[in-house]
Amino acid sequence: MTLSRRGFVRHAAAAAGATVAAPFLNLGRHRLFAWSMAEYSTRCVDLVTGSLVIDMLGLVTLNQQTEERWGEGLERFTEDDREEFRASEIDVFHIASGVGGRTQEDAYRNVLRFVGTYNSIVANRPDVFVRIDSAADLAAVHGSGRHGILIGVQNSQHFRSPDDVDTFHALGQRVSQLTYNSRNMIGNGSTERVDGGISDFGAAIVERMNQVGMAVDVSHSGDRTTLDACELSSRPVLYTHSNARALNPGHPRCKTDEAIRRMAATGGVMGITGVRNFVKDREPTTVEDYVNHFDHVRDLVGMEHVGIGSDIDLHGYDDMPPEDYANLKAAYKGSYAFRDKIDIEGIDHPRRMFDVTEGLIRRGYTDEHVRMILGGNFQRVLGEIWHTQA
Repeated sequence: MTLSRRGFVRHAAAAAGATVAAPFLNLGRHRLFAWSMAEYSTRCVDLVTGSLVIDMLGLVTLNQQTEERWGEGLERFTEDDREEFRASEIDVFHIASGVGGRTQEDAYRNVLRFVGTYNSIVANRPDVFVRIDSAADLAAVHGSGRHGILIGVQNSQHFRSPDDVDTFHALGQRVSQLTYNSRNMIGNGSTERVDGGISDFGAAIVERMNQVGMAVDVSHSGDRTTLDACELSSRPVLYTHSNARALNPGHPRCKTDEAIRRMAATGGVMGITGVRNFVKDREPTTVEDYVNHFDHVRDLVGMEHVGIGSDIDLHGYDDMPPEDYANLKAAYKGSYAFRDKIDIEGIDHPRRMFDVTEGLIRRGYTDEHVRMILGGNFQRVLGEIWHTQA
């Protein structure tokens, strides 16, 4: 019988509880889970387990079959499922999806449903999840035994007027990406033929987001729209899940050095994704190529402006059911340049934060700098964005 990573983790955890303990091996290294021979240094284990870990694009699941098994409110979420989340050591998942519609009214209704679903999950499973609304919530979640759900949307099409920003903020939305890949009333997405930048309407939306304390995200926005956001926003601008175009020339989902500098000038943070075709335009594409993007942003603008935005769930895209996987690839323009695989081996499993940390350690990052990347930088900047005068 052949098992996927997901199946192997579930069976191994059920049989031996192997993902809970980290047995000591020779030379201060640990095997953390039964389905892999991978070993991690004591330093790595201590850093991940001792840090607030924020994935600024970490989905609960990409698998529709898993969603159906769990139920809309996660009423059938099992102890094995919970153990996978515990084993990940990810404290906060920013669960933003590219929700939109044919019209603004469609988008408004669809995002209401999306936000309502995650509010139901938090309400139905308070033993597993807590909604992140404030800096205090971020500070409290690590070590609590629960995982933070940070509600965001990868499109702001649902804002029919600035007043809708207030409405969705009241419902728990704390991050909004101005555009997805295509044009909306606010601005242009990264794969539009022409990028006209942010409209007058969009400028009013950004202003209201600043006022209520909702983070402006432009990960999928076009180059001009990205730069406009950095100019218009009075609060730090986020690239929650992007990569450096200097290392992957021509890819529309990567940010130029100019854009990275402008983001840093606002005080923002850029989360690096592990999406294979965003990281590098050819094979082999490895964890080392992924870590190159951290190095690039650090060297360009400084340590305080880089974090993690994986852009996957615990298992990655390549574990999706084949039909869903094919449909996902078909939904994007050719400029996305998908190859056979979307994930990068080594950071495509529930304990990927340990592999990322080992990669950073190999490059000579200090403990303080690793903690900043794992979550400290996003914790700081979200606190700044969410702080409003009483």
